[in-house]
Amino acid sequence: MKDFTTTQRERLAELGADESILEMTFSTEAERNRLFQTTENEWVQFNRDHIDSLLQERREPILLSTIRLMEDWLKQEQGFTQVATPSIITGDMLARMNINEDSDLSQQVFWLGRNKCLRPMLAPNLYVMMRELKRISGQPVKIFECGSCFRKESQGSQHLNEFTMLNMVELAATEEGRQADTLEAYARSAMKVLGIDQYELVREESVVYKETIDIVVDGLEVASGAYGPMYLDGRWGVFDVWVGIGFGLERLAAVRGGFKNIRRAGRSITYIDGSPLNI
Repeated sequence: MKDFTTTQRERLAELGADESILEMTFSTEAERNRLFQTTENEWVQFNRDHIDSLLQERREPILLSTIRLMEDWLKQEQGFTQVATPSIITGDMLARMNINEDSDLSQQVFWLGRNKCLRPMLAPNLYVMMRELKRISGQPVKIFECGSCFRKESQGSQHLNEFTMLNMVELAATEEGRQADTLEAYARSAMKVLGIDQYELVREESVVYKETIDIVVDGLEVASGAYGPMYLDGRWGVFDVWVGIGFGLERLAAVRGGFKNIRRAGRSITYIDGSPLNI
């Protein structure tokens, strides 16, 4: 029996062909090659039609529609204010997050010289922003940021070197002892907005936060939440109750689009909206 060649399998997988097709076997090479050509043509046409639909009707790929849904939900329904902070941060800020030379995460950081780096997370800047806005206003603060983060990842099917995070945090807006309930309510509301029904809320150990409440879809972590007061807060001059969640938007977009590989949903010049451009 003959299987698809490695090159054929890779091409069909790139086009998004079903796993059942990739596992087919054939009596002869000629039979295999005929089916490969037919299947490739079908999936090329499928992806062309998908891109045409994007250009003529939908106007935004699923990553951007995911971002828009989340931003609208936070601003219009939850009363959050959007902020924008720098992508370059200092090593001192990472150290305050318990990310030092000895930590595994430090090895994933893109360093720019001795004490500056591309941010691997949004949290350091948001600590500063929520502290200062609380000081100025004297009121509870509800803010969020959506932006790129950078890590030297393993480049597996669920990791990217550049990825988009949306972090939301509320400060001094929840009663002490109600943080976990508030966090879970936000998580469930976000999943409802995105139309994702099948998920779990899972408590996990964390190097940075000690414990997180994560949103997991089919074994894949798509968001991670934490709350305080906690041991890191004093380093940032934050002393009020807070609740925050960081959402991995490419992972959420991949779930919404049914993509097995996160690269289909990411910032790319190879794919758009899940479809490869080499068709």
